[in-house]
Amino acid sequence: MIIFNSTDYNNPNKHYTDVKVLFDREGNITPLSMTYDDREFEVDRITDVRPAASLKSGGAGIRYTCYIDGKKTYLFLEENKWFYELCR
Repeated sequence: MIIFNSTDYNNPNKHYTDVKVLFDREGNITPLSMTYDDREFEVDRITDVRPAASLKSGGAGIRYTCYIDGKKTYLFLEENKWFYELCR
């Protein structure tokens, strides 16, 4: 029998990343940039923020629909970690 411990399971489709954010005085979180391949990319704009599940990577959290470097990207805040999905 195989038992997956959530702390040991590594999903190759889930790409964790560093994200710089702004916390305002009302508690809102706004991503400003993300790191990919040791390069920092600025968030051009955010078009949507909602609780959502990631169908590609698994997991759920707050999904930020962003444009980064002109490409539509989902940034997920899952508990206290960020991961991304490129939209196709």
